[in-house]
Parts: sequence; C-alpha cells; structure tokens
Amino acid sequence: MQQQPTPIRVVIGMSGGVDSSVAAYLLKEQGYDVVGMTMKVWLNDCISQAEDACCGPSAISDARAVAHKIGIPHYVIDESLDFEKTVIDYFADEYRAGRTPNPCVICNEKVKFGALWTKAAALGASFIATGHYARVEHLENGRSVLSKGTDTHKDQSYFLFSLTQEQLGRTLFPLGDMSKPEIREIARRIGLKVAEKADSQEICFVPGNDYKAFLRQRAGEGQARFHKGGIYDTTGRRLADHDGIELFTIGQRKGLPGGSKEPRYVIDIDPASRRVIVGAAADLLTERFEIARCRWHQSEAPTEPFEAVVKIRYGHPGTPATVTPQGPDRAEICLHTPQRAVTPGQAAVCYDGERVLGGGWIARHEGA
Repeated sequence: MQQQPTPIRVVIGMSGGVDSSVAAYLLKEQGYDVVGMTMKVWLNDCISQAEDACCGPSAISDARAVAHKIGIPHYVIDESLDFEKTVIDYFADEYRAGRTPNPCVICNEKVKFGALWTKAAALGASFIATGHYARVEHLENGRSVLSKGTDTHKDQSYFLFSLTQEQLGRTLFPLGDMSKPEIREIARRIGLKVAEKADSQEICFVPGNDYKAFLRQRAGEGQARFHKGGIYDTTGRRLADHDGIELFTIGQRKGLPGGSKEPRYVIDIDPASRRVIVGAAADLLTERFEIARCRWHQSEAPTEPFEAVVKIRYGHPGTPATVTPQGPDRAEICLHTPQRAVTPGQAAVCYDGERVLGGGWIARHEGA
C-alpha cells in the first residue's frame, strides 16, 4: 500500500474576524495541515475599553470557537511585551518626532510576520498565512511577487510593502483572489458565528480611535510629556500656543486658531522648534518628496529612475510618479500631479499595475 504524502503544515494567524476564519477553512479544504494561532497583544489598560477590537479578549474566544468548528488545533501566544516595545512605543515616538505613524505596517513586518513565524517554525510549519486581501506568487527562481488583492475595495497590499523576500517566501494569502461578499457567504454556509462580524475600523490598541487620549494616558504613566510650542502661519507670525506637537498631523483642520478668511490646515510640524505651521489648502499640495528606509522587491535595489503609481497613504488611490533612487534605501519621488497632505511618517508604496515594487517611509522636507 502506497504511503500518503504528509500534508504541508501551515500556521494561520487568527484574529477572531471573518477573514482569517474563512482563510483557515479554505486552507484546510485545500489539504494543508492547518494550525490556528492567535496573538495576545493587548495591554492591561486597554482590555475593558477595546473588548471588541482585534486585540481584545473576545478575539481569542471567537478564534477558538472557529478553530473548533472547522476542526483545527488552536494556540494563543502572548506577544504583549514585544508588541508594546515594537509597535506602541514606535507609535508614540513618531508623534513626538512630528510624524504620523502607520502602526499596521510595523505590526505586520515585526510581529505578525516575525514573531508568528518564529512560533510556526517551532511547530514544524512550512508556511504562515493570514486573512489579508493581497496576493503572493512564489516563482521558480525563489523570488516572491506581492500584488494587490483582486477586491479593490479591500486590498491590503499597501500594509505589506515592507515584508522581506524571506517573509514573503513563506507566506500564503488564501483570500487574495476573493471578495468580501464571497467570504461572508462561505462563513454563512459553513455556520461560522463570525459571518456577520463587523470589520475593525480602528487602530487595535487605541480605544475609540482617539489617539490623542491614548497619548495623554501614556504621558501620564511616566512617558515623555507633550512638547508644547506655538502655532505659526507661513509668514512666521505666531498665532497661538499649542499643548504638544503630538496632537497634530499634516492636513488637520480641527483645533486650529480662527481669524482667517480661508480655512487653515496644518502644513508642517517642526519637532526641533516645536512649531506647528498652518496655511491654506493650496499649501498642502506637494510635488516632490523623499522616502527613506526603502524596501524593494526586485532582486537588486533599483539604481535608475523608473515610473510607478505611488500610494501616499492607505486610502489614497495612487498617482503616477517618477521614482529616482538615491542609494539602496532612499529615493526621491516626483508626482506627475501634486497631491494633498503628503505626510512624513506614512508609507509611500510603488506599484507597477497590480504588482508591488516596494516603497519607503515619507521623510521630512529636510531629509530627516
């Protein structure tokens, strides 16, 4: 009697939501040896306030129930200390530096596709998987190509641009070719209680999506106090005092001093002088900027200028641009059409059609 081949083991990160739940089910249907794993990343002071968030306690019970329903083992791993050092400290530090953080990108690179793989390898897994709406193609030459998910309304490839080739090479995205309605229908058909569970629209560790209250809470727990200073217009005239540069982001309109015929917006934040600079809507338009700490998915970092469509934040549709490398980990981006609120600290991700070429972090004007 011929011995059956041993199924390939895959560890899937399960958040308790419908996406990762259906992804786990699909992998099992495809013949993989699937192990569910949920990361406990919440802090004690956010449990009661963020009960339904992906870091809340209900996530574990929902993920465990789904794993039982589809017949796979489920483990919980405590990554709360690493999450605080890697993601939450970064989040607060970026605001203190006058930048607007993107914690989801950092969490994916450092925690979900870092710590999760460490645990998966210990279980003998060949791959990890998540419920992200993105696609990855593993080529015969050993390279892996990251592309947009086919559901354009849910595509999450932007948040994955900083994954290394090593990380992409051991990752599966079962939902990459599917739409959200299809996924919910599968969940209903197999009787998952999370079939109608709402998508999380918040930063998982920020209760009520009120990042200012979150930063104030941390400042009251021994963290560096807010950096107070002045609000200035583009002529250098001081308009008012402010309670901290941490409370502002590029493009912000709310909470600024009045007395102007036109609406005022935050157009720059200078952490050295603690100045918040405000101006008109036209002052928010940017044509050229630099990105730093670049991650490229080609076999070698580009050395010559190339054309791409660049997304300057997750909700941005993308715009044509010329990208000029300034070394292996830095580049200048010239947008063919100036864009509003190009924000230091956010990621700029370059696409060739559906394919992710790479990207980097938007730097301050002086290149910091």
